[in-house]
Amino acid sequence: MAISLTSAGSQTDASNRAYTLLKYTFGLVPIVAGLDKFTNLLTDWSTYLSPAVKGALPFAPSTFMMIVGAIEITAGILVLSRYTRYAAYIVAAWLALIAANLLMAGRYDVAVRDLVMAITAIALGELAKERP
Repeated sequence: MAISLTSAGSQTDASNRAYTLLKYTFGLVPIVAGLDKFTNLLTDWSTYLSPAVKGALPFAPSTFMMIVGAIEITAGILVLSRYTRYAAYIVAAWLALIAANLLMAGRYDVAVRDLVMAITAIALGELAKERP
């Protein structure tokens, strides 16, 4: 007896589950992280800025992190909206920029994590292309 991986509905069901998990992950996590840029309850986000970025800022790192937070909240909302297909690529680009900053700061472990998340956000964008 052969088991088919493409039996009726199974790929679609798996695709729908993956899409839903990724959509809510890349919608809610940026919103939570963005809100935390204003409170620093989870961490002091300005410590993640590379010296090069800190030196180039025309204002305090905490102000920059609030701007980052607002962008993250907006990106999360867009992912949760009907614009998931496009927002996923925005999130992927954003995560790649964060990873570049982290590489400059010598935080290689976190940079790798953010690069993997960027690739996963691209996967969400690809899954979203299948949606009407």
